[in-house]
Amino acid sequence: MSKSLIELTPVEAVACCTPMTREPMTGAQAERVSALLKALADPVRLQLLSLVASHEGGEACVCDLSEAFDLSQPTISHHLKVLHQSGLLDRSKRGVWVYYKVRADVLDSLGKLISSAGA
Repeated sequence: MSKSLIELTPVEAVACCTPMTREPMTGAQAERVSALLKALADPVRLQLLSLVASHEGGEACVCDLSEAFDLSQPTISHHLKVLHQSGLLDRSKRGVWVYYKVRADVLDSLGKLISSAGA
């Protein structure tokens, strides 16, 4: 009898993990969740995530974010792409602009995973 492995994205891995304070993660879970944490570990990406989340309407485009950094627009776009690929941001294209929105469900699940509340 063969066992098939279910491959989870980092977002799915966070959503289905028991909080670390109740049950230890498996190595595979830790590896998948670390992809989200690596995306957040960069100070520019962490600040970008915060800027997008706090922007009016909860979404922003690169043109809204560029002046907060002493970085080129392509560099900011790269950081936004990393956040999107990790599952932390959704994006939608409107004309020539791409708008980003924080996936609150992912941040909530990540917070619950590492929270010590109830420990």
